[in-house]
Amino acid sequence: MKELVEVIAKALVDHPDEVVVTEKTDGKGTKVELHVAPSDMGKVIGKQGRIAKAIRAVVKAASSKEDAYVDVDII
Repeated sequence: MKELVEVIAKALVDHPDEVVVTEKTDGKGTKVELHVAPSDMGKVIGKQGRIAKAIRAVVKAASSKEDAYVDVDII
């Protein structure tokens, strides 16, 4: 899932070299953290959080194929 979030985020931002995605696994599932440049934060979140919701929906759909729980946090 890390690679999926990274590809999506790099396509959205002006500074793709500053995109950092980390993946942490615990008992409940996997947590993917997306770090972008402060100037690109609005592009990743979108108006009323629409882009962020879309990223989470795509990751949820991809993770359901593997019967896994994945949570995406934008930091």
